[in-house]
Order: sequence, then C-alpha cells, then structure tokens
Amino acid sequence: MDYDSLLNTSSTLGLLLLQSGAEAYRVEDSLLRLCRAYGADRTEVFAIPSLLIVSICDPEGHSHTRVRRLYQGGTDLHRVARLNDLCRRVCRQPPELSLVDRELEALSREPGPTYLRRLGGFAFVAAFFTLLFGGGWRDALCALAAGCVICFSKYFLEGLRANSFFVTTACSFLAALTAVAGVELGLGRQLDKIIIGAFMGLVPGVAITNFMRDLLAGDLFSGITKLADSLLTATAIALGAGMALALARYLGGAL
Repeated sequence: MDYDSLLNTSSTLGLLLLQSGAEAYRVEDSLLRLCRAYGADRTEVFAIPSLLIVSICDPEGHSHTRVRRLYQGGTDLHRVARLNDLCRRVCRQPPELSLVDRELEALSREPGPTYLRRLGGFAFVAAFFTLLFGGGWRDALCALAAGCVICFSKYFLEGLRANSFFVTTACSFLAALTAVAGVELGLGRQLDKIIIGAFMGLVPGVAITNFMRDLLAGDLFSGITKLADSLLTATAIALGAGMALALARYLGGAL
C-alpha cells in the first residue's frame, strides 16, 4: 500500500469538505472510512474549521502524517453532498487512487454559484423574510434593494480579500443605510422589518447549526471554534447596523 498516495487523496477530500462547510464529524468519519477501505485500519483524523490532520500507522509501526491548513472557507452544501457520495462510492468498491484524485480535482475546479444566482438569492431572501416578519410589499421591495446592496458590496470586498469581519460590518452598514433611505423617501414604512429581512442573508445559520451538531457529536474544539465565528459575525452585523442608524439619526438631527 502506498500510504503517501492514500494520505494525499484523503487529505484532499477532507480539505474540500472543510472548505465547503462540512461538519467536523462528517470530515473525520469520511476520511476514516476511506482509509480503512484501502486497508489502513490504524488511522487517526483530527479536523477543525481551520486545520486537518490525517495520520496512518503502517504494519511496521511507522507513522505517516499529513497536515493541511485551511485559510478560507465557505458554504456549498451541493459540493458537500457530492463529496460525501464520492466517498461512499469509493468505500464500497475502492478503485485506483489516481481515479479518485481525478474526480476530486474535477470537483475542486467546478465553479460555485454564478454572480446572478447569488444576487437573486440575497434579494429573494431579504424580500421573503420581510414579508414573513410582517412587512408590506413596499417594505419587501426596499429589503430587496438592501439585499442587492449586500451582494454588491460583499462581492467587491471579497475580491479585495478583505477581512470577513470587516466585510460583514460594511455590508450590514450599507444595507441599513439603504433601508433608512427607502423609508425616508417614502418607499417603505417599517424600518425594523426591512432591516431584519435584509440581514437574514448575512446571518450564519449553517455555522450555528454545525456548531450545535459538532458539540452533540463530541467535537468540542470544532464546535467552540464555529460558535466563536458565529458570535463574531453577529457582532459585525449589529455593529454595522448600529453605525448606520446612528449616522442617520445624527444627519436627521443636523438637518
């Protein structure tokens, strides 16, 4: 058995899963299944959102280890499902590792959602949740505009490789200003409903769900890491909204 090739394949699979937003226990379970399918029964895997360690002990007692660092992640549940299916299929009938590597390479090169799909998603989520929370159609249209502003600013700032905390703060600030402007111009009526609806596209719902699942699965370190990330995101949203509302109040008082 070529343990180096197996480590390269398994670590690549784990890194792609982490980059796509998979839970820590899913990553660890998938890599354990993959390595054992190729005869590496003495395998240990440690995964957190920013680090992956895979270690295999051969029959002679020598340890082979790969450490992969993750600097940027996201959420792509479609890719998670495809990677999970690939892992299960490989475990049932293990092919040559080179074939698995080709499939992983193809999956890694697949483009994510197009810009227009992201724009439509932010706009639809903002309008839908505004209506769900009791806003009117005019409020929903204002929220739709705020959702588009979030998508525009997020796309621009991420292209500059800005810090995620700053990106979220800036997006919430601009979206709240858009909501305030819509109400001041008479396009919307319920500012709170508009802002809440627009911000639903920024709320880390998947991260919150995953940190709970990781904690329940016993992956405390991964769960706490995702909890801290979720709290930072929530803080950035509140900070941006507060700055925008304070600015609007100051300008209103000055005028």
